[in-house]
Amino acid sequence: MKNTVIATRDLLKEYRGRAAVKGLNLNIQKGEIYGFLGPNGAGKTTTIRMLLGLIKPTSGRIEIFGKELRANRMQILRKVGSLVESPSYYGHLSAWDNLEAIRRILGVPKTRIADVLEIVSLTGEEKRPVKGFSLGMKQRLGIAAALLGSPELLILDEPTNGLDPAGIQEIRSLIKRLPGEQGITVLVSSHLLSEIEQMAGTVGIIREGQMVYQDTIAHLQQQAAGSLSLAVSEPQTALKTAVRRGCGGELQEGRLILPRMSDARVSLLVKELVEEGHAIYRVEEHRQSLEEFFLQVVGGGGQ
Repeated sequence: MKNTVIATRDLLKEYRGRAAVKGLNLNIQKGEIYGFLGPNGAGKTTTIRMLLGLIKPTSGRIEIFGKELRANRMQILRKVGSLVESPSYYGHLSAWDNLEAIRRILGVPKTRIADVLEIVSLTGEEKRPVKGFSLGMKQRLGIAAALLGSPELLILDEPTNGLDPAGIQEIRSLIKRLPGEQGITVLVSSHLLSEIEQMAGTVGIIREGQMVYQDTIAHLQQQAAGSLSLAVSEPQTALKTAVRRGCGGELQEGRLILPRMSDARVSLLVKELVEEGHAIYRVEEHRQSLEEFFLQVVGGGGQ
């Protein structure tokens, strides 16, 4: 448990008797990028606000860095940086002056401003008024502000929302560097599977306030990998052969349906079936995209 950065137990948040988050069990390990994924309105921002102590859960438990949030709020939040929705800034001030205002509140050394500007690739832009920044630059400035206090945990709520492709690429590249270069654990929320897939190592999918999937991206890709369909002369007997060879499978409408496997394993199975006297009429591969799998998991949309 010492490597667990965030753990929630049966987290519940109700508004006027309606559960925005219910029975949520998050588990986020040190040094990983955790993608918090779900349709708009699924409960992602409500969960993040509870993790940051901005709203109180109706019931349940939140532990961050192995300590209960309610009893150790200030001690924990000193080690947490966050960007929830749009960053706050003074448009008429420069990036440096905006960060200086936050630095004084945090009480960190002045040298930290140059450090975070370099991390987010805004070195050379620090004297420009922020009102002249692109949306992507403003978002990177918001992340710089979140990094000023040298956090161990960074929580980002929809950081690529509204950005153009270039801005999305900039934020994605920045987030991917943080664990390796800065030793920071990152929780990043999004409603876009394509974004999470390119950044995170672990994903939690939330639907109508409930966790419906939590595992590695690699395992998610395996589950969405698709299947093989074999049209054979004696499907019942062919299924027994497939099971005996460790291929698994089932019968659907007279066809043998198998999990996706390597070409070599398919070749060996087909060879054995032919040697047993089966006629192989057709071998087809059915692929399911991750987006299709995601829509299947979340039921086609949010609340």
